Amino acid sequence: MTSIDQGRVAAFLIAGDTAVSNAARGKAFEDLLTYLFELVPGISVTLRNQLDYFSSEEIDIAFWNEGDPKGLRQFDKIILVECKNWSKPVGAAEVTLFSSKLEGRGRPLGILVAAAGITGEAVDRSAAHQILARALGQKREILVVTRSEIEQLSDTDDLVRLLKQKRLQLAVSGTIYGVS
Repeated sequence: MTSIDQGRVAAFLIAGDTAVSNAARGKAFEDLLTYLFELVPGISVTLRNQLDYFSSEEIDIAFWNEGDPKGLRQFDKIILVECKNWSKPVGAAEVTLFSSKLEGRGRPLGILVAAAGITGEAVDRSAAHQILARALGQKREILVVTRSEIEQLSDTDDLVRLLKQKRLQLAVSGTIYGVS
């Protein structure tokens, strides 16, 4: 277990909140996620902000997962992360786009970090939640992590536990973790 420096987390969030451009806002959020994930045993960043061969799609962060027993051992070797540091929930169109990026790269799992969550209701799988269920039916898992969840993390065990809970809940109920 590695402690998460709350001062660093706050600094990244403030940098995003006070950024003068959307690009700077996004970069601060990506920096935060890179910091958090690189603390997890066995995780390292391999690429950031990379376009595909055709320059039509960008991947925000790609992590290499060595599968350390204290980390994300049961997760895919390559974990793609999409970061949306938006003040409003991310809609179905953006979730569909991320799902398409995963599909096009043959990735079975991706993490969408949406500061304000996603649109719709998990219970009835409306709006963006319906896209998560559809992706699951195509053997693709999209885990959604919010800013408030990030702010509650105190160490890497919390992050690993959160991702495992989200993955389990998605498999069992077809929706994201945190639904009653």
